[in-house]
Amino acid sequence: MAKRKTTGTGADAGALDALGSLFAGEDAAARTQEAQAPESVDAPEKAEVAPEALPAEGAQAPALGADEAAEAAEAAEAADQDEEAEADDAASEEGAESAEEARAEELTVGAVTEGDPEENGALTLARYASQAYLEYAMSVVKSRALPEVTDGQKPVQRRILIDMYRMGLKFEGRSVKSARIVGDVLGKYHPHGDQSVYDALVRMAQTFSLRYPLLVAEGNFGSRDGDSAAAMRYTETRLTPIAQLLLDEVDQGSVAFQPNYDGNFQEPVELPAKLPFVLLNGSSGIAVGMATEIPPHNLSEVAAACVRLLEKPEADLDEILSLMPAPDFPCGGQIITPAAEIRQIYAKGRGKLRVRARWHFEELARGQWQLVVDELPPASSARTVLDRIEQITNPRPKKDKKSLSAKQQQTKSAMLAILDGVRDESGRDVKTRLVFEPKTSRVDRDEFVNHLLSETDLESNVPVNLVMLGIDGKPRQKGLLEILREWIEFRKAAVRRRSEARLEKVLDRIHVLEGRSLVLLNIDRVIEIIRAADDPKADLMAEFGLTERQADDILEIRLKQLARLAAIAIEKELADLAKERSGLERILGSDGVLKRQVAREIEAAAKAYGDQRRTVVEEAAEAVHEVQTAVEPVTVVVSKKGFLRARGGHGHDCSLMSFKMGDGLAQAIECRSTDTLSFLDQQGRVYSLAVSALPGGRGDGAPLSAFVDLPRGAVPVGWLAGDPKAAVVLATTGGKGMILRLADIATRLKAGRDFVKLGEGERLLPPMTVTDEAIAAGAGLACLSSAGRLLVFPLKEVRFVASGGKGVAFMLLDAGEEMISAAVVDERGCIISGTGRGGKPREAQLSRRIFVQHLMHRARRGRALEISWKAEVVAGLPPEAGSAGSAPAEPSGEAARGTKSLVLEVVDEAPALL
Repeated sequence: MAKRKTTGTGADAGALDALGSLFAGEDAAARTQEAQAPESVDAPEKAEVAPEALPAEGAQAPALGADEAAEAAEAAEAADQDEEAEADDAASEEGAESAEEARAEELTVGAVTEGDPEENGALTLARYASQAYLEYAMSVVKSRALPEVTDGQKPVQRRILIDMYRMGLKFEGRSVKSARIVGDVLGKYHPHGDQSVYDALVRMAQTFSLRYPLLVAEGNFGSRDGDSAAAMRYTETRLTPIAQLLLDEVDQGSVAFQPNYDGNFQEPVELPAKLPFVLLNGSSGIAVGMATEIPPHNLSEVAAACVRLLEKPEADLDEILSLMPAPDFPCGGQIITPAAEIRQIYAKGRGKLRVRARWHFEELARGQWQLVVDELPPASSARTVLDRIEQITNPRPKKDKKSLSAKQQQTKSAMLAILDGVRDESGRDVKTRLVFEPKTSRVDRDEFVNHLLSETDLESNVPVNLVMLGIDGKPRQKGLLEILREWIEFRKAAVRRRSEARLEKVLDRIHVLEGRSLVLLNIDRVIEIIRAADDPKADLMAEFGLTERQADDILEIRLKQLARLAAIAIEKELADLAKERSGLERILGSDGVLKRQVAREIEAAAKAYGDQRRTVVEEAAEAVHEVQTAVEPVTVVVSKKGFLRARGGHGHDCSLMSFKMGDGLAQAIECRSTDTLSFLDQQGRVYSLAVSALPGGRGDGAPLSAFVDLPRGAVPVGWLAGDPKAAVVLATTGGKGMILRLADIATRLKAGRDFVKLGEGERLLPPMTVTDEAIAAGAGLACLSSAGRLLVFPLKEVRFVASGGKGVAFMLLDAGEEMISAAVVDERGCIISGTGRGGKPREAQLSRRIFVQHLMHRARRGRALEISWKAEVVAGLPPEAGSAGSAPAEPSGEAARGTKSLVLEVVDEAPALL
């Protein structure tokens, strides 16, 4: 897709192009990927097969000799190869057509949304909206949401600082009302709402928000618990000493200036920061299509890293992380994320850190003790911790529920069993002090702490997303090394500009003083010329060879400055200026001297404002509270109306158990008490629940809705529990399916998740389990269609998947035909069940010779069964006595039929009714 046309020049145009390419690139990539990605089905829905390759339905299979059998096998194999080739050609044509359609759609969208907004004098809405939205996005990104790598400030913060600097609100002076500052900022630099300016001002003064606050807070500036600040007419503020690192050089030519919104004032493009404040205080913001979450860092560590890169530009990330290992939050805490993950976060510029509170135990009288939390993670507060404990100990039913869930009751009981009380003792003198009292002194201290960490915000994640505006003005996610190197380049440029501006002033001053020295030697003649000449300026320039600048200075000078003592001062000042000029010329003439000057200034700032790290970096395991469940055999009983219960042990005759009126046994699953029970509905959505959460065998059990949020009309089609590594076969009525591990089906979402993608009118068949040993031994999958065709293929032809989806083709079906049953079978054959005349149940076992005729590759049509009744269910043979491995999986299809009134029929070369 071509780039959008943009207005503006320089960094603005670059940022707009970056955003345009970002949005257009994502859309184009998504469309191209969607168009070029083939379906996960290896064969098309339909394929033509030679009619002579299959016997007529209901016809008797003739007896074949050895030669004839070989010819028939070769003919069948040839038909299979032709069928596979046709399927591949159809898939290729379909993929090419979809790719061409995607490209055509992309060109159409590009033609509509790109180009000039006006065409033939008419306004094109799509193009105008596209360009206007990108301009709006650029405005949000550059003028509101993202900080700059240079000074680490957003525009509103930079304007507040420069306005307070111009007002003279330094740390040594007195504070003024915040309303006065806000009004001055609005009138001069920031024509937006006053509340947005005041909110930014408040955050810059909050000691719990910024690692190094830039403003002094006098009054109520809010609290960590979420209390808002007082109105701006009540609070006062001024600059902190560390703000000098941003503002001291602003009038020394270090940075460029630009007109304000009405052209009456000049504001700096960026502030000449002596340290990378984008890392010191971090930032947080949401723009259009991007967001930023930059954590704060320790000043001394960041300064040491900058000096190291100045001295050794080739230093790698590991060397830098040895100096600044992790963020340093204003409220302390402990970072438990492993060092390898922290390195990956700094390398990519994105990730999350795990931070936990810090605490200590206090011993009380009579052997009692209490837990005292001194520091909290940055995303937590005393109020959120107390609110979370209140939610656990006094829970309320969830939306659209009349009673508490089993998990809520379990969490409540576990918390009340160990916690007796909690109180917040934080105050003016102690910023954070949360006291937790155990139920008894016999509670294990480590378990007590682990439970609180896992159930409350005493341990939480801190997102990291290092997105900012670079020195080129473009928003981008950056790694730590790139941030430091870009800031160093900015600082070198600022020092170079400052030195050039200072050198220009020094040279001008030397020039003036040299003129004064010349005049002092001829003071009487100068006075005579000034008194007598009509144009003293021209006469002085002609008499002494002065420049216009020197002549103007002499004419404007006071007589007392021409005294004898003044001459001595001029000579001294000239010597000092000559020395300063030499130093400035060395800085501007050598990049090495420039780097050493920048490093000295960084070290001086670190010495003046550096402090100790507040956040401890110590790797630890994430706190996880798990209710210990005894491992024992359990039988899960599922009723027809969806009531669940668990009974200890295996081998129960669950049909003899009592059920509610009109209810009965649907299925019994033998598993372990520590297993996860999963099931799929007919729409391919998967749900999971812990077996340990099920009620006991006494009573009628609990409804399924107490454990999962089942949509209206959803019906479970199969239940699974057991070894997470067990293989599971899923099949649909559309002839597709997949094989996966039982662990892949599990989900933590109470509302379940979509797992199998079904076509229109398709349903999911009951799942089947099989062991890896059986697959390796040649186990196959028997597929039965509604037209009475049977296909058997080895399960080795299906690869394992973990993410679900449409699956691959198991069996090719004709229009209006569907796969009604599937079962895992072995080489001994299978059993076909169905309905005969008068609705009489029928069952037939295929002999090995007939069974082999249906054994083909996956994604074939199969062969018609030579039976005179309707086949409905296919099942594997029961395991032989003493055979290894598990029994064949239960058949999938219609409801299992009983064994009464069944007529056994063996289909062979000469079928006979037994």
